[in-house]
Amino acid sequence: MENNINAKLENKSSVNVKNLVRTNAIWLVFLIEIIFFNIFSKGTFLSGNNMVNIMRQVSYYGIASVGMTFVILIAGIDLSIGSIITLVNMICAFILMNMPENPMTFVVALLVSLIVGILIGLLNGTMVAFIGMPALIATFAAQTVFEGIAFLITNGRPISGFKKAYPAIDFFARWTVGPIPICAIIMVVCFAIGSFILNKSYFGRYFYAIGGNEEAAELSGIRVNKMKLLIYSLSGFFASLAGIVLLSRSGSAQTTVGKGLEFDVITCVVLGGVSVNGGVGRISGVVAGVLIIGCLTNGMILLNVSEYIQMVVKGLVLAAAVGMDCLSNKGRAT
Repeated sequence: MENNINAKLENKSSVNVKNLVRTNAIWLVFLIEIIFFNIFSKGTFLSGNNMVNIMRQVSYYGIASVGMTFVILIAGIDLSIGSIITLVNMICAFILMNMPENPMTFVVALLVSLIVGILIGLLNGTMVAFIGMPALIATFAAQTVFEGIAFLITNGRPISGFKKAYPAIDFFARWTVGPIPICAIIMVVCFAIGSFILNKSYFGRYFYAIGGNEEAAELSGIRVNKMKLLIYSLSGFFASLAGIVLLSRSGSAQTTVGKGLEFDVITCVVLGGVSVNGGVGRISGVVAGVLIIGCLTNGMILLNVSEYIQMVVKGLVLAAAVGMDCLSNKGRAT
């Protein structure tokens, strides 16, 4: 009897250890990544200046990833994030350069930029929820259209020179609280808001329910179409906020600034454990995914890795993350 009890306790403890490792595996990967890059960069990676640089680099990924997390949780996708970031850059800079120079112009530029992102999200949500277009096609069409509009605004030319009249634009990416950049604080606040929505509000429960089984969610009384409108609007809002942070960091609006960023954001979210099939995922995992991708990008730059090799590595990371998700889904189904 005593032997049986001991055996059961040992089995239970081994299961607990396995669950602990499985739950925190992504943080273990993050730790190994830090050690690897610090060794091969001869200590440069963990220097104070580089840590601040990483915080600035990951901030706009992190902010945009909150909205993308909501979208992927309902088994959707938003490929328009990159074009929203580009369009917000161009619109904000265009207003600052062409309206009368006063504080209200700065406020108007920020508000218009955020509203544009929300409206694009509403458009995406309308096409997906009420017209019935696949999310991949709807958001890819929006990506193409609004990327073209961004080019039309300035005929493909960059916009610069507004920082002299509006130095406050530096607030979002260049100002700091002690050693911590404001943009990193904004990112943390966005993660906190995302976590609150998913864990403490009925909206979060609805998101998981729609991703788990949309038909069952509809039958249980959830207004699925309205929830999709809300989710894509939130994605547009967070993408436009990320665009403002990126404009603050670069100091000029470029027509290609957001090109391909949607895939980096998707990689962060999926790597963080949010299932592409919907219904599974946590903000804490997304935080780890953002940090891993940010450190990976920064570390490869420090080691002078070719930009083309960086693209290969990021593609492999995305494929590996989705592959692990598919295998995990098969395991749960079994």
